[in-house]
Amino acid sequence: MSNETGKAGHGPKSKSGKILINLLVMLVVGAIYFYVSLPALNLHSGDFYAFVLLLCVVYILSALVTSGFDLKGTNGLKEYFRFIKSQCLPIGILLAGLVIVAVLGEIISMPLFRAGAYRDLLEVPNGDFATDITEISFDEIPRLDRDSVKILGDRQMGTLSDMVSQFEVSDTYTQINYQGQPVRVAPLEYADLIKWFTNRGNGLPAYVIVNMVTQEATVVRLSDGQGIKYSPSEPLNRNILRHLRFQYPTYMFATPVFEVDESGNPWWIAPKVVKTIGLFGGTDIQGAVLVNAITGECEYYEEVPTWVDNVYTPALIAEQYNYHGTLVHGFINSVFGQRDVTVTTDGSNYIALNDDVYMYTGITSVNADQSNLGFLLSNQRTKETKFYAAPGATENSAQRSAMGVVQDLGYVATFPILLNISGEPTYFIALKDSSNLVKQYAMVNVKQYQLVATGSTVAATEQEYIRLLGDLGITAPEALPQTTASGVIAELRSAVLEGNTYYFLRLEGEEVFYSLSAADNNVAVILNVGDTVTVEHAPAGETPSSILSGYTVRLDRKADGAAVPSSEPVIDLPEAAESPAPIPAAE
Repeated sequence: MSNETGKAGHGPKSKSGKILINLLVMLVVGAIYFYVSLPALNLHSGDFYAFVLLLCVVYILSALVTSGFDLKGTNGLKEYFRFIKSQCLPIGILLAGLVIVAVLGEIISMPLFRAGAYRDLLEVPNGDFATDITEISFDEIPRLDRDSVKILGDRQMGTLSDMVSQFEVSDTYTQINYQGQPVRVAPLEYADLIKWFTNRGNGLPAYVIVNMVTQEATVVRLSDGQGIKYSPSEPLNRNILRHLRFQYPTYMFATPVFEVDESGNPWWIAPKVVKTIGLFGGTDIQGAVLVNAITGECEYYEEVPTWVDNVYTPALIAEQYNYHGTLVHGFINSVFGQRDVTVTTDGSNYIALNDDVYMYTGITSVNADQSNLGFLLSNQRTKETKFYAAPGATENSAQRSAMGVVQDLGYVATFPILLNISGEPTYFIALKDSSNLVKQYAMVNVKQYQLVATGSTVAATEQEYIRLLGDLGITAPEALPQTTASGVIAELRSAVLEGNTYYFLRLEGEEVFYSLSAADNNVAVILNVGDTVTVEHAPAGETPSSILSGYTVRLDRKADGAAVPSSEPVIDLPEAAESPAPIPAAE
């Protein structure tokens, strides 16, 4: 009797008091766990079941303590189950039901039983490459990968003495189309917790944008008091994930992506994840929540605005295609026989089309040989996807082929970008040195990956590549993209750049300059104002440059009017991106 009294003295004497204590402990632990782990309160989320399971276990443990249950003196599991039945029956029923629902939900979501539903997650019609994928002008071709972009962004950040000690650049670097150009953007983040404490009032003062064509990195400063206050580097309530969870407690989110709109305003794009097959299967996206990174204002869009570029991740698109490709003839065939079974290759990249960002990846057989059956293009905003049949080399094979051409220089090939060059599917590859800086470019034919052209500029690389296509009879010589300009030299200037002499000439009646390299051919040094010349130059983009790159220039007449023989050597010109800053035409 005295023993029972002693046990009862360890906690509240009334049953209701014990229950209140148990509930209070459960709520405190649950609140801390919810604040830290941020589980979605959604039956389709595995995190929700883990959260409820934790609450049940905490309540039972608390009940064991408040009841004075002798943990050391028990005779096995029977004593525990007897205690739960007598003291925690509702919690025990909830715990058992939770486990049963989770197990059954997992079973009914398996591809073994729902192969057709998994196969139809992604619609993949066939497309015509030459029609759908137009030739991209030089000012639209990304020339950097994420690693190179990060180096440029960090270097630019290092030049700003008022920021470099307080902030760092995030490693995310999202690729978007910004004002018609492919760029990567990344927000700043606090260097450490102390830096957050001293700067949290104004928020993050800037973000970094790197132009993937011009390779120019810029730190975009925000107005005073208009810093980025909602980001992953915020440790408390302004943490972007926590802010989203408090606003939308039942939504499941993919990782929020940083973007800027056409006016340069920073946003977080949080795709809403849904499960469409059974309880846990068929992961898909249903719209997105857009969060103003400065004010924290949120709005859900089932159809996201057109300026948004990242809703469907490459990993999700690849996952859905792999279901589509492996389950084409059912689950059994995906394991045995594997007739017509295809999967995506390892890796992906991005290309810009129609002001949207498309994920590109190759498609190969399940045997993972060294050839592609074709490739996939998927709009990352709408998930519109097409398959293009183009048998040829895998991306890895093309990378090795490109590196073989420059093996003496030790350059490393980046993951290819798919381009349409003269109607031919072509891998465009940047070649980097040991410092992750781009030194050369390569174009590799998808069908014949031994056909490789390299050059120090994109224009020179394309010119060499098209010449190779013509030599092998793949395309006609007239496919060479060129524009002819003839006239009298009205202005002629020269400059020494990196040890090479360049000449810049302007024709009468024009406002642009054509660039010539004396290193390629010494005929450039005999040009004079008043000479009549014909220039075949690279086509200008939609936005004309003050300097056009030329492929060839021919001196038709010298200053004294004497004709130049037709055997006059051709002068190769560098690409515009390699030229100095634009030179204004003379008044």
